[in-house]
Amino acid sequence: MKTWINGRAAAAIDVRDRGLQYGDGLFETMRVRGRVIRLLDYHLQRLSDGCRRLAIAPPQLTTLRNELRRAAGQCADAVLKLIITRGCGDRGYRPAGRLRTIRIMMLFPLSGHAAAALPPVHVRLCTTRLSDNAALAGLKTLNRLDSVLARAEWRDARVWEGLMRDCEDNIVCGTMSNLFVRRGTSLMTPRLDRCGIAGVMRRWVLREAGTLEVDAAERRLGWHDLSRIDEAFMTNAVAGIVPVASFVRGRSRITLSSHVTAERLRKRLEAQ
Repeated sequence: MKTWINGRAAAAIDVRDRGLQYGDGLFETMRVRGRVIRLLDYHLQRLSDGCRRLAIAPPQLTTLRNELRRAAGQCADAVLKLIITRGCGDRGYRPAGRLRTIRIMMLFPLSGHAAAALPPVHVRLCTTRLSDNAALAGLKTLNRLDSVLARAEWRDARVWEGLMRDCEDNIVCGTMSNLFVRRGTSLMTPRLDRCGIAGVMRRWVLREAGTLEVDAAERRLGWHDLSRIDEAFMTNAVAGIVPVASFVRGRSRITLSSHVTAERLRKRLEAQ
C-alpha cells in the first residue's frame, strides 16, 4: 500500500483532525484498471457535491485530478481511496478555527484473482438498520458505523453482501453496494432520499439502462418485492456489476437464475 497526504508521500495525520475526531469528511473508493481510474468524473462530481452540501472547502480540482492520475499510474490494477477531511480546528463540534482541507490517498494493488469479475453471489438481509437523515442521504461520508455493524453480522464466506433497510422496512442498499432488480422490462433501484449512498456505478447503470430496452426507475422496495423479480444485481465502484444468485432471510431463500441484464452491462463496462 502507498499513501499520500496533500500530495506528498506520508502516512500520519494530526490527531486533532476533524475526520478522526468526528467523521467530518468524505471519501471515494475508485477502481484502477490499466493505470486509469474508472468513472473518475463521476467520483469527482460526487465529491464536489458532498463538499458543497457539508460546507467543506473543496480541493482544487486540477491539483486533485493530477494527484489521482499520478497515483493510479503506479499500478495497473488497484483500488485507490481518497479521503477528504475538514482539517484541524478548535475543539468542539462547530467547525471553527483555521481550517484547511486535508487530502489523503491510499493505493491498494489488486491481484489477478481479486481483479476478476465475480460469479453470481449470495446476499443476506441484515438486522442492522440504516439511520435516516435526509441531509446526508446519498453522500459518502466518513460516518459508516451502520455498515460496520451490519457487515459484522455474518462470517459465512459464501455470503458476499448484506442488504440494509431503513426504519420503515424499505430495502435501501447493501453494506458496500447498491441494488438493482428487474421485472420484465422494468429495472428498479431503491430511492436514496432518506439514507444510503448514491454509488457512481449506480449512476452509470441508470444512464446505460435506456439503451438496453429496459425502463429504469427509483422506487421503494421491500423484501416481498424480491419474490416477484426476474433478476437482481449489485453495483460497486470496485467490483462493478455483480449478479445475484440468491437472497437469504433466515431460513427463507429467493433463488434467481437469470443474469442477462447484468451480463450485458458488464460487457459494456469492460469495453470502456
